Amino acid sequence: MSDKKLSIVIPCYNEKDSIMDILEKVKAAPIENKEIIVVDDMSKDGTREILKEKVEPIVDKVIYHEQNTGKGGALRTGFMAATGDVVIIQDADMEYDPNEYPLVVNPIFEGKAEVVYGSRFLNQKAKGYLMNRLANKGLTFLSNCRTHQKLTDMETCYKAFKREIIQSIDIEEQRFGFEPEITAKISKKGIKIQEVPISYYPRSNEEGKKIGISDGFRALHCIWYYSK
Repeated sequence: MSDKKLSIVIPCYNEKDSIMDILEKVKAAPIENKEIIVVDDMSKDGTREILKEKVEPIVDKVIYHEQNTGKGGALRTGFMAATGDVVIIQDADMEYDPNEYPLVVNPIFEGKAEVVYGSRFLNQKAKGYLMNRLANKGLTFLSNCRTHQKLTDMETCYKAFKREIIQSIDIEEQRFGFEPEITAKISKKGIKIQEVPISYYPRSNEEGKKIGISDGFRALHCIWYYSK
């Protein structure tokens, strides 16, 4: 699939300890033609300095927000800057393995799907903290009820889209409400979301995980609101 280009959008906020490690993995990922876009969402921990000094020379684009807009806002910026045939999301932590990009994006490259989610729970033993897994299972179930999809992991980071599809969607959510919002809006277009199993290496809140209880309540609102 060397004639196809993959755009990798990396929303980044206060990731000074992991940004260089994840970029090393992204650059080594087994996709020949790729575009790497990092969107810094007004980091305050020294991440910006690392991006300016070390990251700008080794990626295609680094975009700096002048105010914090949340993951949804950073993704919105990154999606609109993408030029690849397919766009995939990559968090700046180390929970997901870029070596698995082909698993997620090849169905789109091959014309077998328009949107693919990499599931942490499909045909494999669940990983991660029990409360997080239960919350994800509940939110995914409710999302499926509203969207008529058959997902096992609506909240996964690894979401891949044909570029024209993701750029046609007006993303309104600023934080993690992006996940149910984009799932609902994709579904409203009549697109079936395909899932493939992926690996997962969860990190704790102490290690920098940023999602919290308030995000769960927001997700409930988004599931109902965007699928009306």
